[in-house]
Amino acid sequence: MEKINQLMLAMTDYFAGDARRIQHFTKVWAYARLIAMEEHVDGETRFLLEAAALTHDIGIRDAEAQFGYNNGKLQEQFGPAPAQALLQRLGFDAELTDRVCFLIAHHHTYQSIEGIDYQILIEADFLVNLFESQSAPNDTVRALFTTATGKRLLETMYKKEIDHASGH
Repeated sequence: MEKINQLMLAMTDYFAGDARRIQHFTKVWAYARLIAMEEHVDGETRFLLEAAALTHDIGIRDAEAQFGYNNGKLQEQFGPAPAQALLQRLGFDAELTDRVCFLIAHHHTYQSIEGIDYQILIEADFLVNLFESQSAPNDTVRALFTTATGKRLLETMYKKEIDHASGH
């Protein structure tokens, strides 16, 4: 947990002055951790997932500096390099760093989701993004959720919107 705490503080420093981004990655981390624990994900995979959840949007800053905006594809493109440098600086091992960078490079790619870490990161990010964008989950988004815990959180958090959309 010490390394995760160090990473959370480093990411807070990275996004200093941008409370919205800090709040976002903190919430994604919390949901990813909860889903992983409830789904009985092994400790090593959970550790990797927590690192990915904290760093998944690290590319936003560079994308906005270069283009004046960011989107999912730019986040995927610009995220791995600063994440790799940060994780190496904090002493994370190379194999874990490679997988975290892969997840960052694909966290807005919803085809061919391979691995429980990838699946949970997608679900946790959607739980937070839906709230932040004040959107209701449509059938396509709902179909992306495969873990029992992720589905439960989605259905519970967005019950009114889902019931309204289905006519209940």
